[in-house]
Amino acid sequence: MPTVSFIGAGPGDPDLITVKGARLISQADLVLYAGSLVPLALVESAKAGAKVVDSAPLTLEATHALILETVAAGGAVARVHTGDPSLYGAMREQMALLDRDNIDYEVVPGVTAAFAAAAAAGLSFTVPETTQTLILTRLPGRTPVPEAERLRELARHGTSLAVYLSAGDVDALQTELLAAGLPPDTPVLAAQAVGWPHQTLARTTVAQVAACAREHGFTRQTVFLVLPGEKNKEAARSKLYDPDFKHGYRED
Repeated sequence: MPTVSFIGAGPGDPDLITVKGARLISQADLVLYAGSLVPLALVESAKAGAKVVDSAPLTLEATHALILETVAAGGAVARVHTGDPSLYGAMREQMALLDRDNIDYEVVPGVTAAFAAAAAAGLSFTVPETTQTLILTRLPGRTPVPEAERLRELARHGTSLAVYLSAGDVDALQTELLAAGLPPDTPVLAAQAVGWPHQTLARTTVAQVAACAREHGFTRQTVFLVLPGEKNKEAARSKLYDPDFKHGYRED
């Protein structure tokens, strides 16, 4: 059994963690969590005597030292990330240190903010015969983005988009989407603090997304869902439940 578990905590609602993730937190001897984004309620289930540490003010080396100390004593570690650990989770560099020190680990997936936002608003990323692809991306900031992955290049495909970590430059967000040739009336959902008690959802368009973000004070913890399929009110129905669509689980 792995001694270190990277656990996706979901976007904010404590009930959105997986059963496995919650169990591992309750069994761990060390619970390391990103306190700036992971709600305290998620780690309050730690067992009596467990060490619970907010990693927000710590460096990579400091968190690894805590893990080493726990593993050396024969303990288990729950490394709790917001959303899903594989997406903007800085997980790879942590794994590299664990690999170097021959420490076994596992990853428990979590609900990412884009999916939680779509669920909260009752929206679908895929629409039959309109768009069948979702791209998850971000604007460049202190972390650059490869030139081929500039938002305007990705948006030219006309697919659904989930744009993370970009509320700090909403004018650039709007400019990139329009430069890609998206129609100005393309629907956008701006979702801040998804899953938290102060969650705010705002429906807008590509042409108005910057003004919408400023109006609501969306400066951080915001994901923007660009949803061209929402324009197609006469979209074809899914074949899955079409009476004329035959498959192995439906008798003729």
